[in-house]
Amino acid sequence: MHSFLCRRLRSLLRLLVIGPLLIGCGPTPAAASERKPKIRTITAFVRIDSSQYRQQFEGAVTVLRQAKTAFERGGYEVQTIRITTQPFTQYVGGRSAAEALDFFKSLDDLSKRDSFLLNIGPLTVADSSDAAQVDLLSHVLAQTRANASLVVADEGGVSWSAIRSAAQVIKYVEEHSLNGTNNFDFAAVAMVPPNVPFFPASNHDGEGHEFSVGWEAGEFVEDVLAGANRDMKEAKELLSRAFEQQARAVDAIATQVEKDSGWSYMGLDPTPAPNVDSSIGAAIETLTGAMFGSSGTLSAAAIITEAERSISVRRIGYSGLMLPVLEDPVLAQRWSDGTFDLDSLLAYSAVCGTGLDAIPLPGDVSRERLERIMGDVASLAFKWHKPLTARLIPAPGKKAGDRTDFDFGVAKFPNTSIKPLR
Repeated sequence: MHSFLCRRLRSLLRLLVIGPLLIGCGPTPAAASERKPKIRTITAFVRIDSSQYRQQFEGAVTVLRQAKTAFERGGYEVQTIRITTQPFTQYVGGRSAAEALDFFKSLDDLSKRDSFLLNIGPLTVADSSDAAQVDLLSHVLAQTRANASLVVADEGGVSWSAIRSAAQVIKYVEEHSLNGTNNFDFAAVAMVPPNVPFFPASNHDGEGHEFSVGWEAGEFVEDVLAGANRDMKEAKELLSRAFEQQARAVDAIATQVEKDSGWSYMGLDPTPAPNVDSSIGAAIETLTGAMFGSSGTLSAAAIITEAERSISVRRIGYSGLMLPVLEDPVLAQRWSDGTFDLDSLLAYSAVCGTGLDAIPLPGDVSRERLERIMGDVASLAFKWHKPLTARLIPAPGKKAGDRTDFDFGVAKFPNTSIKPLR
């Protein structure tokens, strides 16, 4: 309760400072320019040729660093640069399992050396004949920090064999990575389009030489919504204008990078990703005046998503709402408080996205239970033809009521309580 009151006080102070600039005529250019989202990621898409992948990565990193510099000159903080390859099955060739694993370890070493995050693309499972690829993916995830995904629904429908394979991967990684933390790098994905900049669902199957941008905007959204005085209509109008202004600025910088580099700019994913100091949960509480999960949360999620999708520049990816329990301090606290659960998140996903993201589960969760959870996500995604993912993270040795002790190595993400599964 103390933390909730502190955030409300902070929001009121922001309102006193920026409210007069927002009420009536909307955000002025000067006021909006003082509030910028961060750039969570600039993601390059590369078609790997295993005979020259080192040179390809070096070229991509050069472009990404140039882009990072361009955005920083524009006043944006850039948090990460990333590279996503085509589906890994297309470039492992005839290597044995051991050789393929060594190859991916070399890619992982390159990513650490050159300070970029790596995604080796999605795996599509047709039937049990793909068991060797599922095993390879499990070993790669357990022994490296490469990101990857497994497709559980596409235009052809929900794949129950793929869902079973995804559950197998999750349990293997739980048992064979330090404290199960490498499940942070894996997601079951449904109806996710190409060129998404956010990991682990990022993917492409084109010629490469492309890049896209995703931003981090939890605190930015909270600042804007503080000016709405809990009025939903006003909130949408204010946020739409703020998103449009920032999206235009991002698009202008990225377009110049495209001209300078020769790499194609695919667009902005305006999903306002949160972080430890930029909570989307706090933003929603600012709008509703109540704890996340209370009545009004779904409406707030819908309004944020509608505002994102109103931008006029190139838009790609989720264009939804990320609610990662283990990345957002307010969401982590509310999860412990019991104000929302898996069913709540599925309901919110019907009006936004991105599904079930960074969800802590009991360590003894069965494969069958994981399959049912991912089946719900896949079914919802296929029904509404929208991108949803399931990033489920069982905590080894933990049961309902225990507290997680994850260390994902990328930030000091919050821990939370393990909730019982119904």
